[in-house]
Amino acid sequence: MTTFTLDDLARIVAQRAAAPASESYTAKLLSEGPAKAAKKLGEEAVEAALAAVQRDRQNLTAEAADVLYHLLVVLQGADIPLSDVMAELERRTAQSGLAEKAARKS
Repeated sequence: MTTFTLDDLARIVAQRAAAPASESYTAKLLSEGPAKAAKKLGEEAVEAALAAVQRDRQNLTAEAADVLYHLLVVLQGADIPLSDVMAELERRTAQSGLAEKAARKS
């Protein structure tokens, strides 16, 4: 069984971004400018947070998927590859979260 990854999703988002806006929700979001895609990301993040507070596992799972998709759309619109985000996460996880956070404040 093949595992679906964020890289797979990023590739799909890139492919759909290149389609006509009339045929692709991803392309439509991107055609409306960065504010539209960012707004959708924010809405989905709030919905995920609310589902977490309500301990609604099924809804949180669905909303988390929406957050990941919309984050990748925003990154696509900003021309930031997922690999750059993953490299930043790798850099940050080389030390404890508390030490990393303290280093960002200085």
